[in-house]
Amino acid sequence: MSDAPELTTLLEATLFGAGKSIPQSELSELFNITESTMRMALLDLQQAIAEREHGAIQLTEIGRYWVLEVKPKLANHIPQIARTEIPKKLLKTAALIAYHQPMAQNKLVEMVGQVVYEHVSDLRELGLVDKRRDGNTRRLTTTRRFSEYFGCPHTASADVAAWFKEQAQELGLTGSQLADALSGAEGEESEPELGDEIEDPGEMIDDPPSEEIGEHDIDILEEE
Repeated sequence: MSDAPELTTLLEATLFGAGKSIPQSELSELFNITESTMRMALLDLQQAIAEREHGAIQLTEIGRYWVLEVKPKLANHIPQIARTEIPKKLLKTAALIAYHQPMAQNKLVEMVGQVVYEHVSDLRELGLVDKRRDGNTRRLTTTRRFSEYFGCPHTASADVAAWFKEQAQELGLTGSQLADALSGAEGEESEPELGDEIEDPGEMIDDPPSEEIGEHDIDILEEE
């Protein structure tokens, strides 16, 4: 009789230890099994975790990436130190995607530069952004986990984009300026939280916005 742990037990330990989302294909390679077999095991694990009484975590699939995460209803009740943090370098890219989604990746490259490819990859690993092929480029949208992180009450991409635009308007900022503010580009002392008031918005924006800022603040949805 073998004492080897069940595959679902090993999967849970692997995902917990990784602390980030892992592609289904990568998991199948790690365990040297077919992807269909891996998917069945992941679905079994997902159901087993969901059936646990008073469980604090859930197994979530986001675009064939799998991640163990705290249940949304508990997210706002745990200390900040226990929550997933987005590296500051990714915040501008994340905010621009949220503001302009569904956003063509090549348009994001025009705004931020070639570093976008690395940023999008990192955001996908964190389970915050979804990327799907659309012609010769990729279309970027935010995920439910993204909404949880920023405290957005919506999950549909169009609703999240509208919510970000409302936040920017309330702060007196354009989309690019909101992204800069979140990333700390306008000042390294602190990062404003969405929904918080900024003491002196006039120090963060040009009045009126410069032509250069407007060029970088093209609304992708209107272009289409």
